[in-house]
Parts: sequence; C-alpha cells; structure tokens
Amino acid sequence: MHQDKIVEEIHRIREEYLRSFNYDLKALFSDLQKQQAESGKEMVNLSSKRSQSTRWINREKDSKQDEK
Repeated sequence: MHQDKIVEEIHRIREEYLRSFNYDLKALFSDLQKQQAESGKEMVNLSSKRSQSTRWINREKDSKQDEK
C-alpha cells in the first residue's frame, strides 16, 4: 500500500500536539480557543444560522406580505 508522506506528517503532528496536553481533550480545546482568540481573525458561528426550511417558510411569508 502506498504511504502518503503528507498524511504521515499530519498524523505525526497531531500525535505530538495531543501528547503535549497528555491527551486531555479539555486542555487541548482550551488551547485551540486561546489560539483562535489571539489570531484576531473574525470567526463565523454557524450554529445560529436558520435551517434551510426556515428560510423557505419565511421567504413565502415575505412574498405574501409584498403582494398586499
């Protein structure tokens, strides 16, 4: 089987990162949040977006109101 050097490197880096937190997912998540905050980049929260069906229902309501 062909071994991809890039995939191997990603797995190695991931393993080192996890090991640096003694495989503690809460500590790892806290570090990721800290890095995100320090990056200064705007983050998009997709959890607050309306579902596709909600958008269609509201679109129908809006178009009916426009007809009045």
